[in-house]
Amino acid sequence: MDKKNSSSAVASQELITPEASPSRSEVNRRSFLKNSVVAGAAVTAGAGLVGNLPAALAEERHGGLTRGDAALLRFAAAAEILETDLWVQYNELAGVQDNEFPGGGGTGNPDYTNAVAQLDSDMAQYIHDNTDDEFTHQNFLNAYLVSKRAAPVSLERFRTLPGSTATGSTGQLRLTNLMQLTVDTSWWTRYRIGDHNPDLEPNFNFPQAIPTLAVGQHTAIPRTDADLSDPNFLQAIANTAGFHFATIEQGGTSLYPAMAQRASSVEVLRILISIGPTETMHFQTWQDKAGNALPLTDVKDPVTGVSVTFPDLNSSPFGGETFQTNLIMPEPCPFISPNLPRCSVIRPTKTEGIAMGVVKFLTAMGLFIGQSPAFFQFMTELAQQADNARRGVS
Repeated sequence: MDKKNSSSAVASQELITPEASPSRSEVNRRSFLKNSVVAGAAVTAGAGLVGNLPAALAEERHGGLTRGDAALLRFAAAAEILETDLWVQYNELAGVQDNEFPGGGGTGNPDYTNAVAQLDSDMAQYIHDNTDDEFTHQNFLNAYLVSKRAAPVSLERFRTLPGSTATGSTGQLRLTNLMQLTVDTSWWTRYRIGDHNPDLEPNFNFPQAIPTLAVGQHTAIPRTDADLSDPNFLQAIANTAGFHFATIEQGGTSLYPAMAQRASSVEVLRILISIGPTETMHFQTWQDKAGNALPLTDVKDPVTGVSVTFPDLNSSPFGGETFQTNLIMPEPCPFISPNLPRCSVIRPTKTEGIAMGVVKFLTAMGLFIGQSPAFFQFMTELAQQADNARRGVS
């Protein structure tokens, strides 16, 4: 995810935040694990997992993890916790309302649900199932870490952000901010342009599908019931959500295969290459639905004054056989070397700096606006440790 279009990971040793630039520090592993990773609710979660592991998992506790493998899984767990938090917010307002997973306690917002359903009549079910998947990912990764006597991850002490107060929301504090987003939609062209691969051309600037989403701050959920009054603006919010769904899941699509290349344990490799494809399934689903977003022209946010336009993506400057909206398979592109035949692949998957690239990508998106410097420092340290993992190094 490069600086121009977030399409390739950026190797970096420091995270620049909207609020502050945390001081760079050498991370002492023992104090980090003691004071950061297991802080707050991790003590509860970790202790519970240790004491109540099923017999099958308990039997797997005979071996530990390399420091690098543990770091890879901790970063993946943190990413899944953040994903779960944002998907819970979407599900409370526009998903299926049931008790299938914890935190599902919203009541739904009929107007917003209807606007989202303009992208597909099954959106509520898909939102619900994506949310459920992220819960299983975060829970499995933390339980596996504990089963190997490694520290799990908790972000509960950073749950400080106010969320939507619109009808349907639980009004709980959040980890992520869905109301001030700058959404990168370059994935639309990255997977459709066959001449370029960000792994081989990290500075190639893939065009944005929705250029106005890539500038300014946009809300992907109704902030209050006042956002429901203008049907045009409400549809713009729902369209924004539809593209944001795919933007988030294409990040996971690249993250897992990139991290897998650094795993030492065959079992950790198995975990990463087994969870990763579900993120790809999510991305393909949401890419298809985003293509159904209703065209809208110059819709202004009544609160911020920011405007957004959703063009007909079957028309100029896209359109044509390559860009028609119902094409959701990756166009073959150069892979490994431009001298080899083109291949239909996930891209990017270059592993260097992938974890820090993901943190920078999510930060630039506005997902963490309002978070504390301590949060950014914590995520930076997790990313640095994951990026320092090396195959075969204990």
